[in-house]
Amino acid sequence: MTSTPGSHTQGSHASVKADAPGDAFSHRLGTVADTVEAYLAERLTPETQAGEITRPARLMEAMRHAVLGGGKRLRPFLAIETARMLGGSETGALAAGSGIELVHCYSLVHDDMPAMDDDDMRRGKPTVHKAYDEATAILVGDALQTLAFEILADSTWQPDPAIRADLVLGLAKASGLGGMVGGQLLDLGAEGRFGPVSLDVDDTLQLQAMKTGAILAFSVEAGAIVGGASPDQRKALLRYGHALGQAFQIADDILDREASPEAMGKATGKDKEAGKATLVDRLGLDGARAECDRLVGVCEEAVSAWGDRAETLRQAARFTVARKV
Repeated sequence: MTSTPGSHTQGSHASVKADAPGDAFSHRLGTVADTVEAYLAERLTPETQAGEITRPARLMEAMRHAVLGGGKRLRPFLAIETARMLGGSETGALAAGSGIELVHCYSLVHDDMPAMDDDDMRRGKPTVHKAYDEATAILVGDALQTLAFEILADSTWQPDPAIRADLVLGLAKASGLGGMVGGQLLDLGAEGRFGPVSLDVDDTLQLQAMKTGAILAFSVEAGAIVGGASPDQRKALLRYGHALGQAFQIADDILDREASPEAMGKATGKDKEAGKATLVDRLGLDGARAECDRLVGVCEEAVSAWGDRAETLRQAARFTVARKV
């Protein structure tokens, strides 16, 4: 992606080149992360925007604390690279992916709070409720969620109203009661908060598909929507997205057992202490790694029809299970 966020104009349909760049995957991931960071920084300025009354300074500072200066931006990367593979609009892909990233950030702010996972550190810095306070953290999450949908519904980034509606509906379903939020509730229940519970492998897979996988899968689908994928292409990309989401969660569970807090930028080992449901518990570390490898194979098969154009998505699947943070 060569244009800068500030260069986007209303109605722009700049096409993202389909040919994968020659840079290493990590460089490409970092380049897209920088582009997303700049886009999000522009959306999180203190200046009041059209249709707003004011932007409270404390809320804006806390929102920027929650969003900027950290994270791999994997979700917008998937949206952007999927659209890129299909020859879709750069403007629409960047906006859609950034909206998804804001929902992800809101979920982290709320997950870190004392009533949920009760974490003090996130991405190597104090969590929002620690840096500010719990009430501010609640409102930060609320504001990030609504800003995400504001971006997806804005014709500045995506002039086609049908595409905007598809994106808004998809993100609502992926992040709501049947997706991320519902999965978070199931995760709390798996700790025994609401009474005794015993989850088998299928129950654990369902929980993780909702809590983590739904947003990751929709990141890919959002790129497909922006890129004008056919129904059959969307089905194939959804297979990729669902497998990637499952692999991501298993890899995350492995890291929670093996990585240091310094490397992760947050506390580790808390899932096991809390009795959370993970496939590491169900399958063991070797079995979990084998399942990750199987899921990478599913991802690679799902995008095989695109040949060399899908190489970045194939590398994204491998990166997901090989990452160390």
